[in-house]
Amino acid sequence: MNTERRIAVVTGAGSGIGKAVALALAGAGWSVALAGRRPLPLESTAREAGAGDVLCVPTDVTDPDGVAALLAAVRERFGRLDLLFNNAGTFGPGAVPVEDIAYEDWRAVVDVNLTGAFLCAQAAYRQMKEQDPQGGRIINNGSISAHAPRPHSIAYTATKHAMTGLTKSLSLDGRPYRIACGQIDIGNAATEMTERMRTGILQAHGELAVEPVMAAADVARTVLHMAELPLEANVQFATVLATTMPYVGRG
Repeated sequence: MNTERRIAVVTGAGSGIGKAVALALAGAGWSVALAGRRPLPLESTAREAGAGDVLCVPTDVTDPDGVAALLAAVRERFGRLDLLFNNAGTFGPGAVPVEDIAYEDWRAVVDVNLTGAFLCAQAAYRQMKEQDPQGGRIINNGSISAHAPRPHSIAYTATKHAMTGLTKSLSLDGRPYRIACGQIDIGNAATEMTERMRTGILQAHGELAVEPVMAAADVARTVLHMAELPLEANVQFATVLATTMPYVGRG
């Protein structure tokens, strides 16, 4: 393992998978910039990181100026960037049929999940290309919804399919600059977003069913493995899911 201090940015770091990944990175000796809209959850994550080298940067990933300020704060504090975990995301207003989705709700999901991911990746890419030594890694949080949708999830599913295209393009365009990009597709990690799995969620055949979940820490271990590979190696796509959830053969 590389013992030099490595620098990471984690978006959506105040809760759920982002928090679990930030804590795993800090525990493995990384310096971590925590990004998210709400300062208090970021500060809670920082406290849990204990003696880790952590920086809280309240950030709206849909705002280009805010994302630029995030990267500027990272440069000022740490001098470089080795990893972006592009994690911030939203499911939207819940299970809403296609014909009933409000334009504003569609835009809100696209703005966070796709445009926000692009803005953060673009800013990280610029930093990694310009720094010395050159290079770094971007890991995008996809979803198994990048492969198979749930009922009434068109906005979320569309953005997660688009995330796969973002990952592939970044991976290709980053080759000359030692910028590696991969994607982790997650199914049913136990977070605030998946609370409904415990009480019953709509299935493809129209009935509600309780689904199993897994610990967010299990996802974090996978991200840490991806992050700590040398830049000459890359996990292009990884799928981590609750073992018995209805995905393989879903519906």
